[in-house]
Amino acid sequence: MSKIFNGKWITAHPFISSKNKIQNFYMKVKKSFFINEIPNAFIKITADDYYKLYINGEYVGQGPAPGYDFAYNYNQYDITDFLKIGENLIEAVVYYQGLTNRVWVSGDNKQGLLADVYFDYDFAFGTDENWVYCVDKTFISSETVGYDTAFLENRDLRIKDSAYKSCAVINTDYTFCDEPFPALQVYSVKAEPTVTENRYFYDFKQEYACCLKIRATSKNAGSKIIIHCGEELDEKNNVRFNLRCNCKYEENCILNQGENIIEQFDYKALRYVEILAENGVTIDDFEILVRHYPFPESTFELNTDDEILQQVFTLCKNTIKYGTQEVFVDCPTREKGQYIGDVFISGFAHFLLTKDNKPLKKAIENIAQSIKYSGEILAVSPCSYKQKIADYSLLFPLMLWRYYQYTKDTEFLKNMRSTCTFINNYFSKFANTDGLLNKVDEQWNLVDWPDNCRDDYDFDLSEPIQDGCHNVINAFYICSIEAEEQIKSELNIPFTPKASKLKENFNNTFLNKTTGLYTDSEKSAHSSIHANMLPLAFNICPDEYKDRIADYLISRGMQCGTYMSYFYLKALCKAGRKKEAYKAIISTEENSWYNMIREGATTCFEAWGKDKKWNTSLFHPWSCAPIIILFEDLK
Repeated sequence: MSKIFNGKWITAHPFISSKNKIQNFYMKVKKSFFINEIPNAFIKITADDYYKLYINGEYVGQGPAPGYDFAYNYNQYDITDFLKIGENLIEAVVYYQGLTNRVWVSGDNKQGLLADVYFDYDFAFGTDENWVYCVDKTFISSETVGYDTAFLENRDLRIKDSAYKSCAVINTDYTFCDEPFPALQVYSVKAEPTVTENRYFYDFKQEYACCLKIRATSKNAGSKIIIHCGEELDEKNNVRFNLRCNCKYEENCILNQGENIIEQFDYKALRYVEILAENGVTIDDFEILVRHYPFPESTFELNTDDEILQQVFTLCKNTIKYGTQEVFVDCPTREKGQYIGDVFISGFAHFLLTKDNKPLKKAIENIAQSIKYSGEILAVSPCSYKQKIADYSLLFPLMLWRYYQYTKDTEFLKNMRSTCTFINNYFSKFANTDGLLNKVDEQWNLVDWPDNCRDDYDFDLSEPIQDGCHNVINAFYICSIEAEEQIKSELNIPFTPKASKLKENFNNTFLNKTTGLYTDSEKSAHSSIHANMLPLAFNICPDEYKDRIADYLISRGMQCGTYMSYFYLKALCKAGRKKEAYKAIISTEENSWYNMIREGATTCFEAWGKDKKWNTSLFHPWSCAPIIILFEDLK
């Protein structure tokens, strides 16, 4: 990484003088400049936590993608067409959230903006003490939604901004990525309202990740509107704003007299909106500003006569399109964070659809960077929330190896290889004399989620986890060891093979040769589908048992969660049962993608149905396994 910016980091004075914890802080920054002719111009820009950029009143872009301060992201925009001869105005809204969550590396009182403007490829000016700022005080809410994921945007538009003053200039220790990361696509979508008395109802027919923009006229200052957003309707056909996923999307806005423009800053996931207006208030215009990572129109389309397959593919494709933000989000409601396990599905699905490797490469880097940030491999990154999930950590080497198989990026493979060694060395401390993992009690042993989708997996996973070896964590461990060995072999790095012996010991421990099935643990006679799908998917199972286990998986069906369905389908394909994998994708059973469609889905659910999990997200990209299987196995 090298020096990227010539400008200075500017911040609001409260972040210098205050020792108090600052949250939900909106800073408006501006700078005017004059030009006699219009040059070819571009701007490099970043902020902590997030900015939205405008030039001469026109929206330019927003960002940056979340990142650790030692590998911080920035954006670059061509701004030539935004300029005019004479006076020009750059404005940015900089938001500092201040929460410890899965969204940003926030809660550290590090806030500000950094930008460089170039004319005809020469540096013209950058952020410095000549830029001025004010504080937008209309955001009055202290209530959060999700897992402290976002503040509700309750507003009082009668409150005036603070007076403008010069920005403070500070020295920072940020180190920036060598290349700008692509900015989001943002565009307007409208729906015709159904108006009943003072209720304005909108159905956008599709669930989106988006911000709201409302233009309302009020006869009196102090009148109010209530905004309800939701993924579904309740039994009375009102918007169910208390979402299943633990987000209550009810917000109030107190209006000023006359015209009011309410443009929300943060994004939500929604299909429906209703606006309840007090007497004397009219909603003159409403739109949602849909946002997602750039998704080319020329992306892959499925050519099939199978109507159900087409519906399932479209469901998954739209989930990946609208659900991929600057990171591969777990869901765009409750967490908004990038989990390793989710990337393993949504990251590769996105790559296969778009052939754009940048977000997947960044996600793999973010996972590796979490070690530098925390000293441990984190399940979700880059953010300030520290969570560890053993199953996810052990997926990293396979994820890296699969990425290399598609891209043949040898240099990246070399750079990331040490992370594989770090992970496997960490888990090896839990190994018993046979090399199998016993009592991995420092990280969550997931197996599947929600826990009612574990097919009665017979091992106590509660914390602290019980003593003993269980199947799933060891299957992932063997996969991790073997992937690292494949990487070392590809890079001509000497190593002592371990995977083959681990497979032998795994089979001796968990394979019941009487039933021909794998058991859940060394102490159990129970055989869940989880204990049997992974040995097939990870090439652990001896050839003579593959048909028996495949028959068992087919007879049981997908008695697993939507995330683990990938490994179920992959296991069938590895066993030569591609026809049965296809049938599972187009199944109309209760545990199927078609069941989501039957329940009204326009994006994949977190579970097979709305009532299958106590806090089900109705927009969850980890459920998009069919895309990968169709590309890799069912061409």
